[in-house]
Amino acid sequence: MTAPAEPTDHAEVRASWTPMIGLFLAQVLMSFNVSALPISLGGMVEDFGVAPTVASSTIVVYGLAVAALVMTGAKLGQRIGWVIIFRVVLIVFAASSLLMIFSRTVAWVIGGQILAGAAAAIIVPALVALIAENYRGSQQAAAVGSLGSARAFSGMSAFLIGGTLGTLVGWRPIFFITLGLAAIVFALSFKLRSDKGDPSIRIDLVASVLIGAAIVLLTMGFNNLNAWGIIRAEDGAPFSIAGLSPAPVFVIVGVVLGQAFFMWTRRRIANGKIPLVDISVLSRPTERAAVYAMFVIVAMEASVNFTVPTYIQVVQGRTPFDTSLAMLPFNLTVFVTATLIVRFYKRYSPRTIALFSFSLTTLALVWLAFVVTNNWETLPTILGLIVFGIGQGALVTLVFNVLVTAAPKHLAGDVGSIRGTAQNLASAVGTAMMGAVLVTVLSAGIMNAVDDHAGLPDDIVAQIDLDNINFISNDELEDVLSETTATPAQVERAVELNADQRLRTLKIGFLILAGISLVAALPASRLPKYRPDEIPDPTK
Repeated sequence: MTAPAEPTDHAEVRASWTPMIGLFLAQVLMSFNVSALPISLGGMVEDFGVAPTVASSTIVVYGLAVAALVMTGAKLGQRIGWVIIFRVVLIVFAASSLLMIFSRTVAWVIGGQILAGAAAAIIVPALVALIAENYRGSQQAAAVGSLGSARAFSGMSAFLIGGTLGTLVGWRPIFFITLGLAAIVFALSFKLRSDKGDPSIRIDLVASVLIGAAIVLLTMGFNNLNAWGIIRAEDGAPFSIAGLSPAPVFVIVGVVLGQAFFMWTRRRIANGKIPLVDISVLSRPTERAAVYAMFVIVAMEASVNFTVPTYIQVVQGRTPFDTSLAMLPFNLTVFVTATLIVRFYKRYSPRTIALFSFSLTTLALVWLAFVVTNNWETLPTILGLIVFGIGQGALVTLVFNVLVTAAPKHLAGDVGSIRGTAQNLASAVGTAMMGAVLVTVLSAGIMNAVDDHAGLPDDIVAQIDLDNINFISNDELEDVLSETTATPAQVERAVELNADQRLRTLKIGFLILAGISLVAALPASRLPKYRPDEIPDPTK
């Protein structure tokens, strides 16, 4: 569609960036909280005397609360008014930080993260809606881009600041930062303008339950594929269904409930009733392509963020601070690119930028597959992470901007809820699938090497549980082998074999991601190709 004439573009009144500072910090608040949780787990285990799996449930409940409630949160914002509900949930987020700081048991911490997740479920669509109501044109594109850069910035700062505080002071002071951020954003919220809301809007409770249950089951299913078993129930599964793991069953039931949600929503729209989310924002092929591309982008990012820290901390036995330094080139590049990519919107179409960016991520992943070694500080590895970060940062901002600009202002909250749902689900799928792929490839590689004898006698192999192969450090493997009758030479050979197979598995993992990135060019080719001086008409 043709945009308004060029003079109109120049005549556009530019709004103050002060409100955007608050929205930027709100995204930082959510992302910092999520990134701080893994750093805090060790301190929680020590303070409360609980198992790591219990402490890690704080991460799970936060993600589930966001994913399950984000669509309902969007409709609440439309009913009550975005600025009012934004301020309310900021107070809730501040309360969650106080629970974290003054918690006496792990139940307080879990409760705090449930509150934080519920608040984030409304903040996510609120950010999109408030940007749409406060900014237009190039300012809106820049504002949308800042949300992507805020995620990268907060993840990077959480590891650096949180890692330092956690090492020198303790885990609780980390959440003074989230408390302070919530207070600052609350103060800046008085600079925002928004409609008062529409009290006539009714929340579709049936759709809310369907999509909430679907997202919870899908997230739990994908997140527990490794622990519970991909097909057969493992020892860690809470229960089994005729010997089958509950994880794939959860995924299947989640997909069925998701389809039921769409059927129910279409029926409600056909009857002239207001749906939980207006799926008309996905009515055109370009908008659906943007969601598909967003899903792939976030899943790839989650896969890399899972693979690299796992290898550095588990295999190499290094600290979270070391991990943050190793990931710094990637996170910093994503931050810078997500901020600057909007400058190219005036020269290139979304389709051109997306195809070029997916080409970068594909080439970077192939490059990493060939150059990665056990030392992450090599220049070729850093270069690969930087190139991948450029493509990633450009894509995560671009596809989000396509969705926002394609939808009418009154549907911005629906766009935000779809974004939140897609990102949370993609993150769970990316992490889980990459973990399952890596463990499967590692297991197959070690078994093949053992079958080829690899210098290990059959009696030594018989003493090792090959059914539970996972990524472990050389020291852990030596501890396991010390309980067998293996000689020092055989232990050395087993450690060498494990190191070789781990590195080979990592390379295969990068190649698989490269293949996914290449295939993602298909939905990217369906993105809009309007000229720089054209703006899509959201009403058509």
